Amino acid sequence: MSDPVLLVTRDAGVASVTLNRPHAMNALSRELRAALVEAFTSLSFDPGVRVVILSGAGRAFCAGLDLKELGSGQGPVGGGRGEEPDIMKAMAGFAGPIIGAINGVAVTGGFELALACDVLVASSEARFADTHARVGIMPGWGLSQKLSRAIGIYRAKELSLTGNYLDARTAEAWGLVNRVVAPEELLTTCAKLAQDMISVPDTGLRAYKRIIDLGFALPFGEALVEERALSNAANRGVAPAAVEEARKAVRARGQAQTREPRS
Repeated sequence: MSDPVLLVTRDAGVASVTLNRPHAMNALSRELRAALVEAFTSLSFDPGVRVVILSGAGRAFCAGLDLKELGSGQGPVGGGRGEEPDIMKAMAGFAGPIIGAINGVAVTGGFELALACDVLVASSEARFADTHARVGIMPGWGLSQKLSRAIGIYRAKELSLTGNYLDARTAEAWGLVNRVVAPEELLTTCAKLAQDMISVPDTGLRAYKRIIDLGFALPFGEALVEERALSNAANRGVAPAAVEEARKAVRARGQAQTREPRS
């Protein structure tokens, strides 16, 4: 019996979703794309899961769409159309944070998968590349728009119009990833970050992610108006006593973190 193409585990509010086609560098076959959609749809309805950590088995995060499968005519090249599983919609439907644990190469469709996460932590072995133009297809999962917003239009054009690889340290310097850690520390670092997020009240965690994402898709002036409207609606329901209790907890946490030894 063959191994499942996607592994999903749940533990104390965190779901670990692992692409499991290491022999194919976790290329997104139709089966894997469908499994990702099913998994994120299921997680979005699971109140016990507040944060997701997405990673890949083996030495790759994701090598993109399975070009061998696509070359044989199995499924549309563009992705996300008709009956094709819509991974981006499924991931966006999960209201909590998604942490991308980028353990190796993230190429083209795999790069887009990484950009669909909310926070990226990279192994020092991670590398990113956009080879859409070299393959002769256009991105359909947001890369052409998200990348330029993340690292600037000139750097984005350099990557996309050459297909060159971007190493982890440069990705960190350019603001593409939050931090770079040793390979053996990647999942531990992501788990710690997930626990920090879980320590935030669930309503605040999901609402804040939503307001950031809404504003990101709008011009700055419209985003400020949207923030004010959402803020007014949410803050009217917050009792002064609840604010005081939260203030004490935040202060205590800040004092504890100040006392922690620096690495």
